[in-house]
Amino acid sequence: MSYQKPKGTTDIYTGEIEKWQYVEAVARDVFEKYDFHEIRTPIFEHIEVISRGVGGTTDIVTKEMYDFHDKGNRHITLRPEGTAPLVRAYVEHKFFGPEHQNPFKTFYIGPMFRYERPQSGRLRQFHQIGMEVIGSKNPATDVEGILVALDFYKRLGVKHTKLVINSLGNIESRKIYRQALIDYLEPHFEELSEDSQRRLHDNPLRVLDSKDEKDQKFVQAAPSILDYLDEESHQFFEEVKVLLDALEVDYVIDHRMVRGLDYYNHTVFELMSNAPGFNGALTTICAGGRYDGLVTELGGPTSHDSGFGFALGLERAIITMEAEELEFPTVKPLDVYVVGLGEATSIESLKLVQAARYAGLISERDYLNRKAKTQFKSANKQKAKIVLVLGEDELAQGIVKVKTMATGTEITVSLAEMYQDFAGIYQKQLNA
Repeated sequence: MSYQKPKGTTDIYTGEIEKWQYVEAVARDVFEKYDFHEIRTPIFEHIEVISRGVGGTTDIVTKEMYDFHDKGNRHITLRPEGTAPLVRAYVEHKFFGPEHQNPFKTFYIGPMFRYERPQSGRLRQFHQIGMEVIGSKNPATDVEGILVALDFYKRLGVKHTKLVINSLGNIESRKIYRQALIDYLEPHFEELSEDSQRRLHDNPLRVLDSKDEKDQKFVQAAPSILDYLDEESHQFFEEVKVLLDALEVDYVIDHRMVRGLDYYNHTVFELMSNAPGFNGALTTICAGGRYDGLVTELGGPTSHDSGFGFALGLERAIITMEAEELEFPTVKPLDVYVVGLGEATSIESLKLVQAARYAGLISERDYLNRKAKTQFKSANKQKAKIVLVLGEDELAQGIVKVKTMATGTEITVSLAEMYQDFAGIYQKQLNA
């Protein structure tokens, strides 16, 4: 029987994994500059963490979660997103205490799970990079979070980006707007798509996010949430814009932009790409916003009930780089390859390759007792810079041949010298 990976998942291996490692390394470096510290939460949570945090009427909860009852009859779900689990950890471990950083600044990198139709950049097991700041109501926190996302893509070399922002207002403003949107859409109920009909009374803001052609004419003419902001919400959004302007960050305002999760309020944003490889289509490459209220929803103190964060798909970041035809780091070539000729050389070959590794060099040897020509082919394939040749005659004399592959120059060195100064001999021969 031939086994295959589950649909909607992917294997990541040599030739591709280097891209992932590069993107992750850039993310870690950017987060470090902003004084963010990593957190790792379990890949499964009690279902209440997600349903209470994300919202019981969201598509994630109603259609997309991988949830099950374990052997103890606990209702468990594979995490579909990173914020609710992180806030759960924040409350459970009392990171709001005086001995911890305040505001609490953290980031995560890891797999998430959603059951949906697999497509490019959107798999059932996908990977997200995200950040969260908890405990600050300052609009500067929102702007800093946006800057982290912009800096990350700038560091990757991505240039075709567009920042879109909006405000969902505070809870009171959002409730008023929610009713206004229902009042506007109800007369057109029969003309809406099936999904929008289902969402209308449970989660009407999600109708604005619909891509269905049936909904588009109603979405375009929908009332603007910005007209329903109270004084507090209006002032908060104005401060965000003032700060972005002061930093000369280009942005556009889209009053129809919403987020798919119930916990968002005040500032929301999306970073979009119109890279040439996307054929003129705008593609969201990062999204997030403020979520005041989520900490208390998950049992935390009202004194720290404010947060801001974003998430971006690691797969989508790689696709974006490819769409701009940016170069990725490739597999590192070998520094040293040890060609051992004859079974008697096996022990000394192992000693040599280990000495090379202890000297800080990427090294490999032959394990199959192959002929010299075949071993040199392997060395060439792995782009080895230096090849050490050890035959039974060399072993008897206590020497090894050191060959520079780029020039073909070769010297003979005693094994004792090689072990005494492997790095020095390697560097001297490489520069010869």
